Amino acid sequence: MNLLLDTHCHTLASGHAYSTIEEMATYAKKIGFKLIAITDHGPKMPGSAHILYFKNLRVVPKEIDGVEILKGAEANIMNHEGKLDLSESVLKNLDIVIASLHQPCIKPGTMEQNTNTLISLMRLPYIHIIGHPGNPAYPVDVEKLVKAAKESSTLIEINNSSLKPETFRTGSKENCYNILKACRDEGVAVTIGSDAHISYDIGNFSVAKNMMEDLNMPEELITNTSVDRLKAQIKKKKASEV
Repeated sequence: MNLLLDTHCHTLASGHAYSTIEEMATYAKKIGFKLIAITDHGPKMPGSAHILYFKNLRVVPKEIDGVEILKGAEANIMNHEGKLDLSESVLKNLDIVIASLHQPCIKPGTMEQNTNTLISLMRLPYIHIIGHPGNPAYPVDVEKLVKAAKESSTLIEINNSSLKPETFRTGSKENCYNILKACRDEGVAVTIGSDAHISYDIGNFSVAKNMMEDLNMPEELITNTSVDRLKAQIKKKKASEV
């Protein structure tokens, strides 16, 4: 399995990350990656960037040192009605958007609340990825989540950072395994996100990759294997916009 891109990367702008966009691109080139998505935390994450940062991402080149740059955000979900910390007008102008549940921004709900919240966001054409849904702090109904992802052409993220031994999301491995198995069985596309907070972590997919190989995940369902495959998925999602 040849992985060529990373859809979840944080720069200094996230407030608790340590590399610039240029440093991220330079490292991505070093490891042979063709594309990275810059997805800094939305403004309600403590220490993160002001909304103007996301509005001004247009000044970032589309390519740096031969690596394509998708300008995006990891939007924070603020309540169980699906409110995000970035407005629709901002999100619609980004190349790629992850929506995620984070404890500094929203208290965990019941399984039903968490699931319904994520499904409501999947229906929005400018939400391309649901971030780290395997986080055990926010239990979800896997069957319903995967079915909604299929219906809405939304990518499910397998977050490699959540799978590391030192992670604070203890219990993610079993959840991610079950989510990935359901995606395989239902033919739902996924993306592996490194959730890199420093350049050297870009493309660190070791645990997630092993999990996919153990489950015999079809390559055509793994968007990291092809820039064209990822772009087609984003285009398919955006086509639902009215």
